[in-house]
Amino acid sequence: MAKWRLGSLLYPLLIAALFVHCHGNDRKVHIVYMGDLPRGDFSAESTHHSMLESVLGSTSSAKESLVYSYGRSFNGFAAKLSDEEVGKLSEMDGVISVIPNHILKIHTTRSWDFMGFSKGKLSASQEGNAIIGLLDTGVWPESESFNDEGMGPPPSKWKGICQGEGNFTCNNKIIGARYYNSENWYYETDFKSPRDSEGHGTHTASTAAGREVQGASYYGLAEGVARGGVPNARIAVYKVCWSFGCATADILAAFDDAIADGVDILSVSLGAPWAFPYMEDPIAIGSFHAMRYGILTSNSAGNSGPYPYSASNTAPWTLTVAASTIDRKFIANVVLGNGKVFTGLSINSFVLNGTYPLVWGGDAANYSAGADPEIASYCVTGSLNSYIVQGKIVFCETIWDGSGILIANGVGTIMADSEYSKDFGFSYPLPATVITTEEGQEILDYIRSTQNPIATILVGETWKDIMAASVVSFSSRGPNPISPDILKPDLTAPGVDILASWSPVSPPSIYWGDTRSVNFNIISGTSMSCPHASAAAAYVKAAHPDWSPAAIKSALMTTAYIMDSRKHPDLEFAYGSGHINPLDATDPGLVYDASVADYINFLCKQGYNTTTLRLITGDNSSVCNSTEPGRAWDLNYPTFALAVEDGQPIQGVFTRTVTNVGKPNSTYSVSMYMPSTVSVTVEPSVLSFSAIGETKTFTIKVSGPKIAQQPIVSGAIMWKDGTYVVRSPLVVYNILPGAANFSPYSMTKLQKTPKFEGSSVYHKNGILGRD
Repeated sequence: MAKWRLGSLLYPLLIAALFVHCHGNDRKVHIVYMGDLPRGDFSAESTHHSMLESVLGSTSSAKESLVYSYGRSFNGFAAKLSDEEVGKLSEMDGVISVIPNHILKIHTTRSWDFMGFSKGKLSASQEGNAIIGLLDTGVWPESESFNDEGMGPPPSKWKGICQGEGNFTCNNKIIGARYYNSENWYYETDFKSPRDSEGHGTHTASTAAGREVQGASYYGLAEGVARGGVPNARIAVYKVCWSFGCATADILAAFDDAIADGVDILSVSLGAPWAFPYMEDPIAIGSFHAMRYGILTSNSAGNSGPYPYSASNTAPWTLTVAASTIDRKFIANVVLGNGKVFTGLSINSFVLNGTYPLVWGGDAANYSAGADPEIASYCVTGSLNSYIVQGKIVFCETIWDGSGILIANGVGTIMADSEYSKDFGFSYPLPATVITTEEGQEILDYIRSTQNPIATILVGETWKDIMAASVVSFSSRGPNPISPDILKPDLTAPGVDILASWSPVSPPSIYWGDTRSVNFNIISGTSMSCPHASAAAAYVKAAHPDWSPAAIKSALMTTAYIMDSRKHPDLEFAYGSGHINPLDATDPGLVYDASVADYINFLCKQGYNTTTLRLITGDNSSVCNSTEPGRAWDLNYPTFALAVEDGQPIQGVFTRTVTNVGKPNSTYSVSMYMPSTVSVTVEPSVLSFSAIGETKTFTIKVSGPKIAQQPIVSGAIMWKDGTYVVRSPLVVYNILPGAANFSPYSMTKLQKTPKFEGSSVYHKNGILGRD
């Protein structure tokens, strides 16, 4: 069973224990994916049980082996199987594929005000009809964000349950809750219920749909009214993530249940460290089935930026969300004894009264523990000599979680790390701040040139960030590593320094040993931008219950705020269509709709054949009539991406169809802007509509000279009628020769691995630690 490291000092031990647990015998959890659900009287579980019994030889063995029976929304099951048993099942009639149970990872009130969405225009009853399902670490149901005061019963379409296990209660806000653990392994901090011990799921759920909470703050920082984007929407909880990560068998089981339960939008802030082929990606598979049932899946782009080809969750039927800043940043100043002041990034809630002796970590090596000055200069846990560090502020030459200083009885830390001093901050278990490497050299020079160096770290402040919105450095970037002709990410949303509810049993800082307790926390990640987009999607769904997932996605993308290209050298590969704008998305004028058949046609041109196609659709009627590779230029997508092989001319023809959802009688004229080296023609250039729901088709021809090693260039196509502006980015970029004739498999991406491997949610969501 493949796994990825979660990057914590504690997690190597956890993974070792999990490995022994999972691999102590020959059987490992696998997912058996089958054809479409039979019609009529059909018991999925009995069918799956019979199949296992025929392979394993007895009823008791089959019962012990079966982990999940997927049969509510698609057909398949998860079971503990040996390699030999996998081989036998793979050859049985009706079995499409058997895949191992991978472990994925999780990828967060001012943000709504910042985007001009202080209050929606829909009524509470309209919002209350929208149900957001969240696949995450569960929630803390007693949080004020989830009170149901004034809320009526759930909508009649709701078919879910509350799997409380005696320590979790649902209400008219949290209308359903389930949990899944196919590995049947629990760390001592895990609750065997939908209750959240990690904090991540509570944060994402309250960001999307939390009720208003007055006076929310993180130890007094960012104090104000906290609320979700659609505070009257309902929440359905599907706990698939635990202290060790998120198993693919659990993710598919949650999709199966959520679809049948009746959710409207799925919010999935998790994924693999890199993009997987769609047929091997449980989120792509689960979200395809959700799309078939009219449910849009919003998911995080990943935290592996700013490296190209780092975006994950890239299926075109999902909404892939990047993370950007809001106009608030947290800083903590350092004042030296010589009067110099350095401004660092940190969410510092501690007050240091007066100045303290300042020491370089390298001068406080714990030789008895095997450390030397080089190791101690990084202040890693256990490397510092408490006899020297006690009562002092320690200067460290990289970022860490503060535990090294805390354990050695230090009072604070100044960390120099240019990679983590750019655009987002962490919270620590003691007074701390992060400055640039160059500023760190000045502090080291001061220490070495002063007989009794002293310093203090001031309590955190909030500054107005006039550069916002900017895509944050860790947000994963395009190009799309699976389908070069589909621009990813789709859009960006606030994902930096987001205040939202938290599990009070989860550490409030990046140090896993921090025993303090908070009800609200400030964290960052595409995990935090995803629920912002999920809320926006739910808002559009509440306004237009009959709109398809593609129409909702189109509305969000074509109405997005335009991002400042001067701040982003990777342009749309950073932010997609732009920054979400929920209010305008309810009235986009035109939408680019797409059906299941459109996505099947897309997959067939991407190198799938009938057999591999069914790995995604699970439908025995799905067929690729042609397996000849083709470009994705005719998928009715709201953006245009032209990937040009090195040395080839710029040449592509896109076909699109728009549906009128604005005024019945309207005429749209095209306008555009592109770099002078790229020629674009649109036919026809005028679209006239006489009814809502009417469709019109147009083609875009893009041409230009031969190019090689060309970074992304971009412009936009806009349809305008005097009221609406329906905007779609158009990007042109180079790819390696042969990459356009694509197979279902991913491209290799170049990516650097950060050296810091601290703990807490940041390592699990991939901002820190290793993929």
